[in-house]
Order: sequence, then C-alpha cells, then structure tokens
Amino acid sequence: MDKEKLDELKIQLQQLLNEAQEFVQQIPPAQLCTAVGVVLFTVFLFTVMYYLLKHRSANTILLTGLSGSGKTVLFYQLRDGSCHQGSVTSTKPNEGRFLLHSEANKLQKGKMKHVHVVDVPGHSRLLAKLDEFLSRAAGIVFVVDSVEFLPHLRIASEYLYDILTNASVVKRKTPLLLLCNKIDRVTAHSMDFIRRQLEKEMTVLSSADTSDEHTLGVVGEAFAFSQCHNKVTTAEASGLTGDIYHLEQFISECVKP
Repeated sequence: MDKEKLDELKIQLQQLLNEAQEFVQQIPPAQLCTAVGVVLFTVFLFTVMYYLLKHRSANTILLTGLSGSGKTVLFYQLRDGSCHQGSVTSTKPNEGRFLLHSEANKLQKGKMKHVHVVDVPGHSRLLAKLDEFLSRAAGIVFVVDSVEFLPHLRIASEYLYDILTNASVVKRKTPLLLLCNKIDRVTAHSMDFIRRQLEKEMTVLSSADTSDEHTLGVVGEAFAFSQCHNKVTTAEASGLTGDIYHLEQFISECVKP
C-alpha cells in the first residue's frame, strides 16, 4: 500500500471515530450505562460458556464398540472398581464425571483430573449420537469382544472405519485405543490376531471407499493402523477380572492433570 492510500485510509478511520464519538455523546448517560452493562455481561457469559465447553472436551473419553463387547463393565470398573455382571443393553449413553477408581485413594489428588467418560451403546439406532461425542473427545476407546470377534469382524471393521475417517477425528487427530476385552477367557483371540484381521478387512473397505472425504491407508498398499491420521494403539483388558491397566494408562495420557 503506497503512502497516498495509507493517508486516505487514516482520514476515513478518523472520520468514523469522530462520528462514533458524536453518536455516543447523544445517548443519555443512563441508557449508555445500561448498554455497556449488557455488552459486558454478554461477553462474560460467552467466555464462561467457552471455558466450560473447552474444559469438558479436554477430559472426555469415549467408550464405543459393538453391543456385548463389555463397554459398560469397563465403565463401572473405571468409576468404582465394581464388576457389573452380565450384558447390559442401554438405550441411551451412559456417562459420568469422576476420578479413576485406581487414582481416587492416592494422596496427591490435587494433581489428578476428573475424567468425563461416555459409554455409547452399540445399538445401531444410537450410532447417530456418536458424532456428537466424537467432536469433543480427548480420546476414543474402541472395545472389541475377543471371544466373539470373528462372527462380528465385518461390522466391527465398518464401525471402526467410520470412526477413523470421521472429519472431527481426522482434524483433531484424536488418539484411539483398540481394546481387546475379555482376554481372560480361554477361547479369546490374541491382540495381534485381532489387529491383523481388522487391518485386512479395512484394506478392503478402504479400496472400495469412494464417498468419504477422508480415507485410510496408502493407495496400492495393505492397510495398517500406523497409516492413520491419528495415533492408534492396541491393548488387552478384562473387565470381568478388573485387568484394565492399559485402559487407565491410555486415559491418563489423553487427560492431563
């Protein structure tokens, strides 16, 4: 911008400033105070709302996966160390804000952070609510039933593919833990076997995907979780026996004090 145009811009800004001052001077003092008060209150309200939403999203952990994978058992183990026996079919998300049970009795509570854990039911009618939570999750735990894995391989792969190609997950690079649950069972498949089978199935899904804005993998290569936009790790757990160390470690890494 040359000097002549810059001087012209300065003159225009000065004229606008003078007009604004004249307008303010014409407003009765009582009305002016009221208007200023309303503006300040509105700014304060939006600031508080922004802080609360940002704070909540910073400590939200999403438990998801197919029905019967043991998400609700894991939820109760995280909350109070209890074992919720049997399969629980929910009709709405199960959520709570709490200190992890393993952390609750430690002395330095001031350095610990409450976690907002959301257990999204695997029922197909409720999957539409998933986007609402994915957009504000600090971490995602995809729970797999290690015993009944193979019969549900296809649908589990499709579900996981949708999560990993979700716009919010890709943009925010939300970390995901692939948690192989029920590993205490004799007939449970190993973590490595489950990971390899999912990668094979998702190679097929990725090659056939022409609609999603975000796709997975590298063209012409077999898919691997290491190719994802976000960090994907794999671990084992047993909600029934309370063996959830790797789950708690993942949450601790996602939710900083």
